[in-house]
Amino acid sequence: MTDDGSLSAPDSGSVAPGIVTLSKARAAVRETTPLVNAVTNEVTVNDVANVTLHWGGLPVMSDDDREVADMVASAQGLLLNMGTVSEMGEATMLTAGAAAADHGVPAVVDPVGAGATPTRSRVAERLVTELNPAIVSGNYGEVAALVGDDAEVRGVESVGEHTDIAETAVACARETDAVVVASGETDVVATGERAFEVRSGDQLMGRVVGTGCMLGATLATFAAAIDDPLEASLAGTLAYGLAGEAAAAGEFGEYHGPASYLTAFHDAVAGHEPTTDPAERIREVVA
Repeated sequence: MTDDGSLSAPDSGSVAPGIVTLSKARAAVRETTPLVNAVTNEVTVNDVANVTLHWGGLPVMSDDDREVADMVASAQGLLLNMGTVSEMGEATMLTAGAAAADHGVPAVVDPVGAGATPTRSRVAERLVTELNPAIVSGNYGEVAALVGDDAEVRGVESVGEHTDIAETAVACARETDAVVVASGETDVVATGERAFEVRSGDQLMGRVVGTGCMLGATLATFAAAIDDPLEASLAGTLAYGLAGEAAAAGEFGEYHGPASYLTAFHDAVAGHEPTTDPAERIREVVA
């Protein structure tokens, strides 16, 4: 943190609590009100748009190859989610990602289903190698697939054991030159040299379709307002998980199952003000 209270990048000797201040991160999003374009899948597009809005961003869901480059040029953040990958969608994501690179717009790539089929693996590989994203966000299996490890991915869900996920995420970050967020029971945020465990969230989040997509939207929104991708990833991942906990604790209304929990979760994203010290939730595991 700089003397004037602005957000700053870590140096080699810093630790996670010194580079993550949730109140300042959330304030940066609200004060910036960044425009975030999402080229995302049809299943969760509404949730992605709403989560972006609830954090304080302005969502736009331009996915037409005729206009997407112009839209990205005026945006501050970009999400590329290949959940319902198609030939046209692949072309649009490549166009959007190229525009982001041209205009200095941070891009988040969510390689949904990488490792499940050769097509998805090929598209994911193109996105992370050709577009130079700031952040790659996937589940354990998807991140493992990106570095060529054996990964159990059924449809778009990660299955199996990934006991070395921190080292895998570091390897993925080194290969892609991006910050990597590997989501699972314990989320991992990694650069090519460091990895952090982020312990937040609730099991109920796994009973709702689209929590990975909404995490990607969260990261794109935070990265649009915070210059350092590592800080944006740590703050966004932690804030997202804490919102899930607050919803599960009933702080935003009674719920009776996954559907009503999802409503409470959206309310928590919009209204939860974290007071947790990051030192309690973030631990450096690879340095």
